[in-house]
Amino acid sequence: MTIRILIKRTVPEDKARDLIPMFKKIRQLAIQQEGYISGETLRNFNNPEEFLIISSWQSVSDWESWLKSKKRQKIQDDIDLLLGGKTRYDIFHYGFTE
Repeated sequence: MTIRILIKRTVPEDKARDLIPMFKKIRQLAIQQEGYISGETLRNFNNPEEFLIISSWQSVSDWESWLKSKKRQKIQDDIDLLLGGKTRYDIFHYGFTE
């Protein structure tokens, strides 16, 4: 089942310069991960410090493998440290289930 991961981040302007290379690196690594389909980063038009990252994965298990990846965790820890909190991930799937 294809899933989408939504990540919302507030990136203060004074930290953006340090975070952008980390965001690019984590995306480059994700692209190489089995099950990765696509990703996009959106910036809130009315609040330029707010970003929404949407990534698509072939399955929850593919996402969980990526989530547990040591390469990802190292970069994610650095991101969380700069932003001052843990990143929250929301998992969505298409359609309805009974």
